[in-house]
Amino acid sequence: MNNNPQDKKFKEWLDILQQESWQLELIISGFAIYGLFMIIEPIELAGLEAQNEQNMYRGFLTKGLLISWYIITINLIAHVILRGLWIGAIGLRYVSGDIDYDILKYSPKFTRHLIKRVGSFDNYVATLEKYCSVIFSITFLLVFYLIGLLAIGLIFALLGLLIAKAETPDWVRYWIAIPVIVLTAIGAILTFIDFMTQGWLKKKKWTTFFYYPVYWLFKYITFSFLYRPMVYNFLDNKFGKRLSLILIPLIVIISILAATQFSTSNYLEKEMDSSSFAASTKNYNDLISLNNSFADRATIPSKVIQTSFLNVFVIYGRSIEDDVFFFNKDLKPEKDRRGIYSPVFSEGTIPWSEGGKQIQAYMEEIEDMYTLSVDSIQFKPKFVVTTNFQNQLGFETFVDIRSVPQGKHILNVSRKDHKNDSIYLRKIIEIPFWYYPENK
Repeated sequence: MNNNPQDKKFKEWLDILQQESWQLELIISGFAIYGLFMIIEPIELAGLEAQNEQNMYRGFLTKGLLISWYIITINLIAHVILRGLWIGAIGLRYVSGDIDYDILKYSPKFTRHLIKRVGSFDNYVATLEKYCSVIFSITFLLVFYLIGLLAIGLIFALLGLLIAKAETPDWVRYWIAIPVIVLTAIGAILTFIDFMTQGWLKKKKWTTFFYYPVYWLFKYITFSFLYRPMVYNFLDNKFGKRLSLILIPLIVIISILAATQFSTSNYLEKEMDSSSFAASTKNYNDLISLNNSFADRATIPSKVIQTSFLNVFVIYGRSIEDDVFFFNKDLKPEKDRRGIYSPVFSEGTIPWSEGGKQIQAYMEEIEDMYTLSVDSIQFKPKFVVTTNFQNQLGFETFVDIRSVPQGKHILNVSRKDHKNDSIYLRKIIEIPFWYYPENK
């Protein structure tokens, strides 16, 4: 078939597809909803893992995927419900035809009101069809909007990291990074104003000379060149304009409603950090395994310890290595290898045979930084590097607790820290547990 848009047969073919598209919409929506509910758990787990690893890039990706999941799922479920109502209306029309208000024998006032407000049954079917088609189309348009928003956010985050990095030269920080942030922020504000006003900045001649370069640049930053025809097709009719005006407020309202929760106490919550008076499920290995979650800062095997030793696993974070470099500047490499890397271009990690002394000094510094205590009894840990069953990187040690009496105790994990030139011991976390050995 000739795909020339001006060809008459091609237009006839599009008209036929337009009328029969509801079948494809239902099939795609059904499979998509099923697939979406299958992938939500892996997305949430990947987001938690990125948060625990302080991986900003993966965090941006998983956050975008999660928001996209909610947008697509809510819209597709609404589409299936409305399309089902539309199919029911079509079936009812086949049986009963149009609405005959004379047969209903209502009073003249109600009859006039219903004719004006309800109208014919065919109008009702046509309205349902219009909303179904628009909801299906706008679902993926909203995802593209989100991708553009995340792209702008990622640019700000990368430039912010560049400014905050101590190794960044002042000329790069003040003459490149900061001006680019300011210009990007101005461009983002102008783009948002144009979006919310449905192209007001494109309509005025006096705004064209400064907005056109912004529009040209941001169409690539936000990937809007991929979906602009759909946007303009929405805006060239009254229904599309009205829908675009309520779209953003509707998403904000849905987000607020989704985040709304109910509290039963002024002091207590279900999710509380571990302390001397609260036990979080994120600090006990058996509960982490049961809930398929990730550890928070440090873990022990269980709330009840029956052995004469206590297994302690401390989660590694980027800030830990920053502190190592502060306390032992000889360990700081000339080139920081942390962050995104490619095996093709990477110089590789330090081999154990060559870097054994550095690794040993690194671990000694880690052990010197940490202090473990059970109540008032302090222990100096002897760490080994390992991963837990959730593949989180960290340091593991075992503490002899034979001298600890039976009952409730608090494991306190502290780390040497610094502020300006002062050094102090900072509490990382408190984990309550009960010690009841089997042989007593």
